[in-house]
Amino acid sequence: MGSAPLDDVNQAQQERLFHIDFKLRFFGAVNRADLVTRFGIKAAAATRDLSLYKELASKNLVYDTKAKTYIQSDFFKPIFDYSQNQALTALCYGLGDDYVGSHQALISAETPTQLNAPQMDILAKVSQSIYQKRALRIRYRSLSSGLSTREIVPFALVDNGLRWHVRAYDRKRERFSDFVISRISKPELCKSYAIAANETKEADIQWNRIVEMHLVPHPRLQYPETIEYEYGMQNGMLKVNIRAAVAGYVLRRWNVDCSENHALKGAEYHLWLKNRQTLYGVENLVLAPGYSEDALDSQKPQGQGED
Repeated sequence: MGSAPLDDVNQAQQERLFHIDFKLRFFGAVNRADLVTRFGIKAAAATRDLSLYKELASKNLVYDTKAKTYIQSDFFKPIFDYSQNQALTALCYGLGDDYVGSHQALISAETPTQLNAPQMDILAKVSQSIYQKRALRIRYRSLSSGLSTREIVPFALVDNGLRWHVRAYDRKRERFSDFVISRISKPELCKSYAIAANETKEADIQWNRIVEMHLVPHPRLQYPETIEYEYGMQNGMLKVNIRAAVAGYVLRRWNVDCSENHALKGAEYHLWLKNRQTLYGVENLVLAPGYSEDALDSQKPQGQGED
C-alpha cells in the first residue's frame, strides 16, 4: 500500500476507490468511464481517483494503452474487504459493489446458513472469465469422475438455493454443464481469447429454452386456498417461466411434486406441477421431486444435474 492511508480519504472517494478495487478483482479491468457512469463525476475527477488508487496499490494494476483501460496485474491484492454475499449480490444484481464498511441489518433478520460459500479468489477468476469472454482452465472435483483438469467457457452464475454454480461449456465432454464453484481449484484464464460459436451462451439450448410451469396447490392439502393466497395465485394457478437449464433446481428448491398422479406424500410438498408435459426435453429432471415415478422416464433425455 502507498503512503496515503485510506483513513485520510473522504467517504465519497473511498466509495469510488472501492469500485475500482472491485472492478479490478472481479472483472479484471477498470477505466475512467466506469467511474463517470457509476458516480456521475467528471472525467478529470475519475482520473484523480485512479491516480490515488495507484498511489495506494501501485502493483495492483497496469495500463493497457491499446484498450485505454487499466487491467489487473499478476500481483493484485485487494485493498478492501467484503463478504461473499456482498460480492455475489453485486455481481448478480448490481447492488452494493461500491459500499465501504460492514453490513448491518436495519431490522432483526435471519437467513439460512450457507455451508459452502465460494472462495473469493475462485469466484473472482470465474467472474473475470465470464466478463472477458475467455476460457478458464480449472482443477475440478466431480462426484462422477473425481479430480480432473478441465477447460471450460463460463457465461453465467447460477444459485440453486444450496450452492453456487457456473454455467459453462465443458471442452472435455463437449457439452454445457453446471460446475459447483466450491469444487473448483487453481483457476487460470486461458491466454487465447478464441471462443468457438458452439461454446457460447447462444449455443446452449437448455439455457435459451424457456419452460412455462403451471403450479397449483397440492391436491392432498386440506386447505389449498392457503397456498393460493401465499403464492398470489390467479384462478388457483401460478405460472412461472424459467430456463430449462435450471428447471430441476427450481422444482427441488420449491419442493414441487412432479409425479403424474401427485403421489408424493411429504409435508413439504405444497405445490404440484400440473402441466408435466412442459418438462419434456429438460435435461436435469433427475433433480425434480417425483420425476422417476411417472411416464416421463421413458421419453425424456438422460437427466443430469450439477457436474
